[in-house]
Amino acid sequence: MELSQAMKERRSIRSYEAGKTVSRETVEEILQAAALAPSWKNSQTARSYVVLAGPMLETVRETCLPAFNQKNSQNASALIVTAFVKGQSGFDAQGNPDNELGDQWGAYDLGLRDAYLILKARDLGLDTLIMGIRDGEKLRELLHIPAEQQVASVIALGYRAAEPAAQKRKALEETAAFFG
Repeated sequence: MELSQAMKERRSIRSYEAGKTVSRETVEEILQAAALAPSWKNSQTARSYVVLAGPMLETVRETCLPAFNQKNSQNASALIVTAFVKGQSGFDAQGNPDNELGDQWGAYDLGLRDAYLILKARDLGLDTLIMGIRDGEKLRELLHIPAEQQVASVIALGYRAAEPAAQKRKALEETAAFFG
């Protein structure tokens, strides 16, 4: 699939096909593509905690997500918890912030990586939903995520059960300014 096609077809999916699973090898391929994303001084602080089908998937869904996200991710084949190592992206070698954003650069880098992740998933015929409303501390406990990492999101991964319409986008004039 061409990149422009993957970008046009990608949707935040809230209904997944039951019984259709994603292999570990496919998730690894998606994560390898995501690793190609740029990061601050090539710091590569993004981390993934992949929960594949089975009891742990249901435990994570039921104990770490609010009811509406439990429903939205029902029948997803995998949940990918994303995090980043704090205090590296956006910091100099002595641990001082390089600009006023500090650790927000870690989140920025993770967002770039997750964009690659969701586009590669679409390229392989899979769909995703990025969920920011989750219990980060419970995820940390269940998945043994170190304290030096900031939990950011849970990404549901699976095959869409419905074909949602594209959401309307703002006009370029509302989101961009040109100079010169």
